[in-house]
Amino acid sequence: MIDTTAVDGTCPRCGKAAVSQLEATPWCPSCEWNLEAYDEKRSRPLFGWRWLDRRAHHLGYRMTRRQFDRLLGRPLDATGAGAATVITTVASVVLFLGVATLAGTGIWLVVGHPFPGPSILLAVPLLALAIGLRPRFGRLDPYAEVLSRDRAPELFGLVEEVARAVGSPAPDVIAVDDDLNAYAQAVGVRRRRVLCLGLPYWGALGPQERVALLGHELGHFVNGDPRRMLLTQPAFTTLGSAADLLRPAPSTERGLVEMVGAALGRVLQWPLSRLLFALHLVLVCVALRDSQRAEYLADELSAKAAGTTAATDLLDVTLRVESMELAVRREARAGHGPARWRAAFDEARVANAGRLPQLRQLSAREEASLFSTHPPTGLRRLMLDGRERHEPAVVLTEGRSARIDEELAKEYETVRRNLAW
Repeated sequence: MIDTTAVDGTCPRCGKAAVSQLEATPWCPSCEWNLEAYDEKRSRPLFGWRWLDRRAHHLGYRMTRRQFDRLLGRPLDATGAGAATVITTVASVVLFLGVATLAGTGIWLVVGHPFPGPSILLAVPLLALAIGLRPRFGRLDPYAEVLSRDRAPELFGLVEEVARAVGSPAPDVIAVDDDLNAYAQAVGVRRRRVLCLGLPYWGALGPQERVALLGHELGHFVNGDPRRMLLTQPAFTTLGSAADLLRPAPSTERGLVEMVGAALGRVLQWPLSRLLFALHLVLVCVALRDSQRAEYLADELSAKAAGTTAATDLLDVTLRVESMELAVRREARAGHGPARWRAAFDEARVANAGRLPQLRQLSAREEASLFSTHPPTGLRRLMLDGRERHEPAVVLTEGRSARIDEELAKEYETVRRNLAW
């Protein structure tokens, strides 16, 4: 149960009563005084040093709010290249060329010099480093259950309708799993588009919220999210991988010479590894600014497909995902399927409806971070509220939604057993 408690005292800025949710540090719901505060007892350590975590929180909060203010009321389309996009793209190209240079130099040392010879001593580590830093293309989650069109024609048809509504190509693979989540990604050298629906999440949503979920996830194929683009992938991985490769391993040497050698190695490796990791953090922080813009655009595409009301309702679901998980697990243990999952979650929604405005505000504090892939849920909701309202382009009836659940009956039962266990 989520508790809202009034706090003795008033806001020093506007004189209104301060409030608290979830035992968080109080803030003013009227003028948002103290909403920026770093709440140590509810924040996960980012760097492990309190003073640094506090500074990082305040910087992340300010950057997040500044981006929100800049984007509010402006086009969110992915065609404009902002500073974050340019920096991420240029850095990715430079890093890729650096890895290619390592590989090319290693190959040249092998084929361009007599073998065996002293050149092999340099060629091997260069090639090993290039292999360790090579671009990763991703792969399909082995725990995801891939569906066929013959197995779920209604679901495939709905996905294709929503894809047309948001201007996205249809996914090449549709899969389901037992996570309380959903995602879209491109995998492999051929960049096959994958849509994966977590059945506990999907099963607890209403029909139009399901359309909103599909609209958001399929929107990631056209919203310019740098996390899903092959060109910008090196910015997210290369420097971090290099830092891991150069990080000194714990010494197990016992001889004096070996211990001295290991110590000298650590003197060289440790500062270089930390420098690369620091550069990695800076680059990822910059790249994620554009990723957060892409999330706002995916929300707008969700609203175009399902209607603004359904898209904002889906964002409110995100604020209550813990309540959803409790409801779904409880009903799964009782032997019930998705119909009862949804009913139980709807009951929890009604019970907590009055707390939503403050939960939205609190999310701006607790979800703001230098390294968050998503903007705070409350700000995403405000962004949609401040834009043109949309009527549904795709309407999912209760009957059709029920037929989709019937198609997935076997998968639902597997997930229900997993949740019950």
